Amino acid sequence: MTQLDTAVSLEDLIRATVPRYTSYPTAPHFSAEIGADAYAGFLDATAAGDGPISLYVHIPFCHSICHYCGCTTKASRRYAPIEAYVEVLRQEIAMVAARLGRRPVSHIHWGGGTPNLLSAAAFEAIVGDFHRLFDIGADTEHAIELDPRHLGEARARFLASIGVNRASLGVQDFDPVVQAAIGRIQPAETVAEAVEHLRGAGILSLSFDLIYGLPEQSVSSIRRTVDAAMALKPDRISLFGYAHVPWFRVNQKLIDASKLPGTEGRLELERTAHTAIAAAGYTPVGIDHFARPGDAMAEALKARTLRRNFQGYTTDRADTLIGFGASSIGKTAAGYAQNVTDTGNWRTRIVAGQLATERGRALTADDRLRAEVIEQILCFFDVDLAATAARHGADPSVFAADLDKLAPLVQAGWVTLDGGRLAIVRHAAELARLVASSFDAYLGKGGRHSVAV
Repeated sequence: MTQLDTAVSLEDLIRATVPRYTSYPTAPHFSAEIGADAYAGFLDATAAGDGPISLYVHIPFCHSICHYCGCTTKASRRYAPIEAYVEVLRQEIAMVAARLGRRPVSHIHWGGGTPNLLSAAAFEAIVGDFHRLFDIGADTEHAIELDPRHLGEARARFLASIGVNRASLGVQDFDPVVQAAIGRIQPAETVAEAVEHLRGAGILSLSFDLIYGLPEQSVSSIRRTVDAAMALKPDRISLFGYAHVPWFRVNQKLIDASKLPGTEGRLELERTAHTAIAAAGYTPVGIDHFARPGDAMAEALKARTLRRNFQGYTTDRADTLIGFGASSIGKTAAGYAQNVTDTGNWRTRIVAGQLATERGRALTADDRLRAEVIEQILCFFDVDLAATAARHGADPSVFAADLDKLAPLVQAGWVTLDGGRLAIVRHAAELARLVASSFDAYLGKGGRHSVAV
């Protein structure tokens, strides 16, 4: 969005393609100017500070690739490539830790791909490295993304034994017709068994990922999916809109685009699911998360300590996120750094004793200011622009042109401006990304994005 039309309708607005803002500046605006040397400087500056850090481990392997998947991953039927990857991953962890020193860790997050493809020995080795090189406390949140199709009782108990205390299950949709259309056959009984195994092992904090906007979905089918999810009583739910980007993810060409809902259909699916989840007693969190009252995420929303990073909404308040593995992205106070995406090139660099950073972004003062504004809009649907500008030593007039873009939404009564405070008062979940994009100084200067809803 560069300028909203003077006459607005919600259906027209949500056709706009805008970032999800899990970072600002967003990944399309990272550049090769940030390489291994620059990231080394970022790490050295972080080592000179204090406070906790977070660790993200990317495992880019799956048994097979689902049609809808937008993750950086590859199919591997053999374990040998995964075993070799872990060996190099441990070298990277040691290399980065040598620069950071023994820092306290607030969060550990395993993503992928399918992290539960790792052997017990691999998990034990990596977690052992973390405990040896960093300060992992009893209150460290240790979360993992899991494919329910590859989780038995023994594996659940093992994960608990190495400290995992939160798990996110990739459910997506319970309808068999939708599952066939997206190449992910996953009976409801499989998910229920995974939940039972995790809770039986003592991993009680569970989250489900659901997706709307998939082929063959209908209002009735997504309502049944929500009902089935509610019956299993997860602590949190993430309700993501499917981003159809076949020019970026070749596997998505397997999706029959004629079966995808249009803009109005996506909006109806999102509203149906959103309403049903909220009616079940969950607190809506930001644009696409829900949490049971009393859950740490619901409490963070209430206390305005909720944050947003590459994993989405989080209770993690650490300012530094260290990414390990091919394609992983990290953030320090100085800027963002992303590793080489190709596992072969990543391996070559790490084995040679070099950091594998390929691209990133050094943050300017204006970047930090706008990042905070965008994060508050995405988390709370409001922002005190005057107070935020003051914290960054800026004049609120810096936002004058950005606010001009929002005039049609103000006139429609959907957004209010009261002194220096902006608030989205109607259609907040649908409009938040669009409103946030008004403060994006780089929008329209490269990169393609998904629709707003």
